Amino acid sequence: MVGTTTHPATLALARSVARLEIAVEDDYEQFRARYEQAVPPLDYRRTFDLVTVQAPWSAVQDLADENAPLGFMIFWRFDAQPLFGVAGDHARCTEYLMGNHVIAERMYRHDAGALLYVPLRTTIHESPSGEALFAIDRPSDTVAVLGRPEITEVGRELDRKVGALLRHLGAPVPDELT
Repeated sequence: MVGTTTHPATLALARSVARLEIAVEDDYEQFRARYEQAVPPLDYRRTFDLVTVQAPWSAVQDLADENAPLGFMIFWRFDAQPLFGVAGDHARCTEYLMGNHVIAERMYRHDAGALLYVPLRTTIHESPSGEALFAIDRPSDTVAVLGRPEITEVGRELDRKVGALLRHLGAPVPDELT
């Protein structure tokens, strides 16, 4: 869908996205530790080395498979509470960019702008009542706005991979991720 803008070269695409908040049985710190064990950080040094020597893509794929046994790596992490604690806020929240550049490339080849939506943005946070929650926008919803079936299909694959990650972590898996 195209919205109206004041500049003719601007394209405004509206989208509807399901935000999923999954209550987990662990407390915040326990779930965060288990998540970070299951989703290790991207090995920037080794990835950069492959780029520097212009290694074949298969070497990048092998490193991703080795680094992310469940399919995802943490590209970035922000523990928000220390900063917002200065304002007197007490709820804990860690925000992540979680993804896999090998999977992202399968979208990038069709539309480089898909990188606006991958890696995936997730949080582990506390509800106002103190319940630990995992939150994510359903991946297939975020990329569907691009209108490319081949990209949306990779988004659906990501839906299922996030569901498998939650299952691995012992968390409930919403129907939207199966």
